[in-house]
Amino acid sequence: MPDSEEKLDEKEAVKRLNAALELQYRSALQYSLTAASLTGIEAQALGSQLTGFGDLELADARRLVEKIVSFGGDPTTKVGELRFDRNAKSALRWLAECEESAVELLQEAIEPTGRDGRSEALEHLMEHLILRKQTQVDFLNRAIT
Repeated sequence: MPDSEEKLDEKEAVKRLNAALELQYRSALQYSLTAASLTGIEAQALGSQLTGFGDLELADARRLVEKIVSFGGDPTTKVGELRFDRNAKSALRWLAECEESAVELLQEAIEPTGRDGRSEALEHLMEHLILRKQTQVDFLNRAIT
C-alpha cells in the first residue's frame, strides 16, 4: 500500500484540472469557430478536420468535468480567451498556441498524483489527452508552413 506521500492530492488535482478545463473549453470553441469561419481552399482542405478536432475537445472536456466531480470538486465555467481571425494562417497559429498552452496545464495536472489506483488512472487520462492534443498541434504546424 502506498504511503500518504504517494497518494493523490485530490484538492490540488481539482485545482489543476480546473485550470486545464478552462483551456479545454476554449479548445472546443476555438476549433469550431475557426473551422466554421475558414473560406476558400482552406475551408475545403481543413474545415472538416478542425470540426472533428473540436468534437474531440468537447468529449475531453466532459472527461475532465467527470474527473473533477469524482474528486469532490466543482468544475469551472470559465473559458479561456477566444479569437476570430479572417487570416487562415493566423487563425491556425493561434489554435496551435492554444493547444500548446493546454498541453502544459494537462502536464501540470499529473504532478499531484501518486502511486495509488486513482492516481494512475488520472495520470493515464492526462497522458492520453496530451498525446491527442500534441498530434493536433503537429497537424496545425504542418498546415501553417
